[in-house]
Amino acid sequence: MAATAIRPYRPADHRAGRRLWAELAEQHRELYEDPTFGGADPGAAFEEYLTRLDLSGVWVAERKDAGVVGLVGLIMDGPDGRIEPVVVTAPLRGQGIGRALLDQVAEEARRRGLARLTVKPQSRNVEALRCLRGAGYDVLSAIELTVELRPGSGARRDPIELHGQQFHT
Repeated sequence: MAATAIRPYRPADHRAGRRLWAELAEQHRELYEDPTFGGADPGAAFEEYLTRLDLSGVWVAERKDAGVVGLVGLIMDGPDGRIEPVVVTAPLRGQGIGRALLDQVAEEARRRGLARLTVKPQSRNVEALRCLRGAGYDVLSAIELTVELRPGSGARRDPIELHGQQFHT
């Protein structure tokens, strides 16, 4: 495996960041069987993301043989931080790149004296949940629930139980 360097995002990384953003949207389309997720140009949301006033830092994972292959951002929320997004290009997942990005943003959060750092993975993204759990994100701090308003949107998966209540993912 080629060495991966984690470094701050630069304007020259824009095309790669937009591609990774679109790849993340495509993964969500597949997970939720929703071809409309992210709109007609899912990479366009990357431009909006970069202009957020609460965006405190963005880092990329770069490999000499492949260029920018991952992206992570830190959103400030008072004394806390939130990771948004964390994405690694599909062919290189499972090689520790996501973990390196998570370690980088956690180190930055510690350096800034933040009280806690949260991340909101999609409930169906088992691969991401395993990675995050392995990186120490093991406190369930919030739950986001959804009601499907359009029949047939987001095919339901096997339920999970939380506090004696069943929920679909």
